[in-house]
Order: sequence, then structure tokens, then C-alpha cells
Amino acid sequence: MFKELAGYLSGIAILLSFAPYIRDIFLFKTKPERMSWLIWSIMGLISFFSQFAKGASYSLIMTGAQTLGDLFIFFLALKYGLGGFLKRDKIAFAGIILSLILWYITKEAAVALFFIILIDGTGAVLTMIKTYEHPETETVSSWVLTLAGGLLSCIAVGGFNFVLLAFPFYIFLASLGVLTAIKLGREKSLAS
Repeated sequence: MFKELAGYLSGIAILLSFAPYIRDIFLFKTKPERMSWLIWSIMGLISFFSQFAKGASYSLIMTGAQTLGDLFIFFLALKYGLGGFLKRDKIAFAGIILSLILWYITKEAAVALFFIILIDGTGAVLTMIKTYEHPETETVSSWVLTLAGGLLSCIAVGGFNFVLLAFPFYIFLASLGVLTAIKLGREKSLAS
């Protein structure tokens, strides 16, 4: 019962995390990068199905909610966003294709999942660097809710299963990294 509740709460936290971001898009404060959101949507779909193939249950709620939100932001980015096919976008997209090929060749969902985390982690590091340099460009509440969603999804796994914990724990750590970058970036700005 507890892991089921944690699974539902993780999905709610993730869905709520998109509200301030979407608000800021319509207020023209945020301009999502189109290819990033497409890549995150595809990675989310792969993560969802690879976790499903490995037996995930309630922890899938967070991954599904994250993927739905990413897809929605991608569609908004088509009209309100910036960017397109930069070199780094093409490299990340190639990584996704490689993940799918390796998943197909190995018939092992965990292979695809770990490549997805690696690719997504590269984007998270870039976001952390940008956020440290320009902390005002991120919405703290979105990242706090995403962090909570990742933590609750870890609880929803219900025990230690490295493969099933990998993606939600990564979401938790990436969100913590962005929140740390916001804090350090703000402190740097105040000291200047």
C-alpha cells in the first residue's frame, strides 16, 4: 500500500512540476529548446518501456508523468521555443538511436535505460552550468517538485532493485544538482 501511494504521489509531484514551467512559457519568461524537449520525450518513452520490461509497477507512474509533461512542453516549444538541430542535439539524438539498437541487439532493457540516463545526464550537466551562470532562468518550484517526484518514485520501487531504482534516483540527483546550481549561482550574483 505504501509503495502504491508513493508511486501516485511521485506522478502528482512530477505533473505539478510542469505547471510553473508552462506558466513561464506563456509569460514569455521561459523559451524551451525544441530539440532538448524532443530528446527528453523520446528518452522518457524508452525509459518507461525499459522499466516496464524489467517489471516496474508503481515507480512507472513518475516516468510516465515525466514523459507526458516532456511531450507537452515539446509541443509548446514548437511555437514558443528556440533552437533546433545543433551539433550537441544531433549527438544526443544519435545516442538515443544507439540505445535502441543496443536494446534490440542485447534484448536487455537495462542497456537502453543506462544509456538514456547517460544521455539525459549530459543535458542535466549543461543545464546546471547554464543555471549557475544565469540562476534566474530556472523555476525553483519546478525543480523541487521534480526532486520530490524522483524520491517518491524510488520509494515506490519498494526495495533495492538497481535497474528499477536507476532512473528515479537519477531524476532525484539531477534535480538536486540544478537546485544546487541555482543556490550557488545566486550566491555568486550577490557577491559580485
